[in-house]
Amino acid sequence: MWLRKRHLKPGVEVPRLSISLPPIKTTISLQQIPFTVPASPHSAGARSALKKAEYHSLDDPTAKSEPGSPTGKRPSVEIPGAYALGSIDPSLYRVADEDDDYDIPSEHIGRVWFATEYEREAEKLMVTLIKARNLPSRTQGVDNACDPFVRLFLMPDERRYLQSKFRRKTCHPKFEETYVFQVSHRALEERVLKLTVYDVDRHKRHQVIGHALYPLREHASESNVRLVVWRDLEREVSECTTSKGELLISLCYNNHLERLTIGLFETRDLCGSSPIGQTMDIYAKVNLMVQNKQVKAKKTEMIKKTSSPNFNESFTFKVSVTSLDTASITVGVMQHVSGHKDKQLGRIVLGSFMFARGKELEHWNQMITNQREQILHWHTLS
Repeated sequence: MWLRKRHLKPGVEVPRLSISLPPIKTTISLQQIPFTVPASPHSAGARSALKKAEYHSLDDPTAKSEPGSPTGKRPSVEIPGAYALGSIDPSLYRVADEDDDYDIPSEHIGRVWFATEYEREAEKLMVTLIKARNLPSRTQGVDNACDPFVRLFLMPDERRYLQSKFRRKTCHPKFEETYVFQVSHRALEERVLKLTVYDVDRHKRHQVIGHALYPLREHASESNVRLVVWRDLEREVSECTTSKGELLISLCYNNHLERLTIGLFETRDLCGSSPIGQTMDIYAKVNLMVQNKQVKAKKTEMIKKTSSPNFNESFTFKVSVTSLDTASITVGVMQHVSGHKDKQLGRIVLGSFMFARGKELEHWNQMITNQREQILHWHTLS
């Protein structure tokens, strides 16, 4: 401290004042409380634990779990735009119990009930898996030696599916689960719903019991109605399509220019199912699809009054290398009808494994392997 000196006489010494302050503690002792840092839900350990819990019943079909329990097996979503709704209101899709009593034909391997409903505005197909009856038992004379589940496919894509929960020790399972497929109204009539029923044996192997097919063109998609149908399971099924003739097609891909060229040439037996001597006005339409979305559409010149047209035209599309796995080419052979909507005589889908099968898929893969080479194949219209 200091004092002003203006009123003091010269020579007078001012005494210094000293003030003692209590000592200040400069360190604070904190009580250390032990705590545990919670694991992040995005950490590798948390994800691993969640995955083990979620798929516990898949790896161990004998594990008991209620339909709504966290450890219950949820249907596997493998299709873009498709998902499972899980449990439903059973009263909306209930099938009378007397349907269980029916005349069982010889070599019967079961029957499955399901419901379909299409919401045109939202472009959603809702499939409700209701129940299955009279599935074969692994042990002769025992009615509960079967642990079934069902996979649902939207053909022609056989590599992606939605899957139901497991049902333990029953040959007459009830599922009451609903699934949603995102599919446009235009593509709906070209798709086939396939249900494959499996049995998990004592060694946890998945054994196919049978299949059921339901062409969606049979569904009244215009009126948003709910249809409940049943199908008997078959050991082997195939999409029965009547041949509409054949078309010679060439494919060529240039990876440097990212250019895909498709050529349409001659046809044969195109009007095999039409009356002898009938001629038509015919043209071909080519659509480039990427991830199920139309990118470009082109068509040939119309060939009038013919039953075996030779198009001899080629079309070029810009397709990046990274888009080849999600791209497809649809070729439709069309009949022009004056005053009416043009009629499709048949079509061919060429593309990756997501969209094509058999010879069409093989042709596409050959194009990618032998780039800048023209690859020709005959394809059957369906």
